[in-house]
Amino acid sequence: MPLLKHFPAFFLAAMLALLVGCASSAQQEGTGEYIDDTVITAKVKAAIFSEPTLKSTEINVETFKGVVQLSGFVSSHDDVHKAVNLTRRIEGVKSVKNDMRVK
Repeated sequence: MPLLKHFPAFFLAAMLALLVGCASSAQQEGTGEYIDDTVITAKVKAAIFSEPTLKSTEINVETFKGVVQLSGFVSSHDDVHKAVNLTRRIEGVKSVKNDMRVK
């Protein structure tokens, strides 16, 4: 019986710790943000893959809190602009960091 008496307090403390652990900070995403970023990354990769002039295997896509970073190598400056413009059109993208290099 004494154990059941303290169960609500223990349960509340555990739930509070769980919620704080899932919260986001400046350096770490929350669970919801991570899922959103994963969806954005997949959409950007699909858009780049569907563009026949871009070599999608040489472009890396990473997303953190809606900011998409493109890196890798492309054939021309036009390909850089095309990849950046495709990325900006994706819903949920807040900004694009371009670290792509022309071969």
